[in-house]
Amino acid sequence: MRPILLPRAGVSEKNMFGGIAYLVHGNMCCGIWKNLLVVRLSVNEAMTELKKPHVRVMDITGKPMKGWLFVEPEGYKENADLFSWVGKAFSFASSLPAKN
Repeated sequence: MRPILLPRAGVSEKNMFGGIAYLVHGNMCCGIWKNLLVVRLSVNEAMTELKKPHVRVMDITGKPMKGWLFVEPEGYKENADLFSWVGKAFSFASSLPAKN
């Protein structure tokens, strides 16, 4: 994911929740937790994407997070799939107000 995201303006990498997260102007975009891809989308888009195979609500602490999804490795094993997920997450994070 580094080569996809880090060249983009405003993107940073940070260790979070025991994994690696990518932020856009301080807003979480996507990351990796264990072997799962984490993506942050609008609540409506996340509800649509939940219908896809290998996708589930992100739940690390027992409290599901709205708009946050886990994608199992089978759901991002092809480069095109990974690019698609990262692109959607980047678009959403870019739409949020920057954090200082």
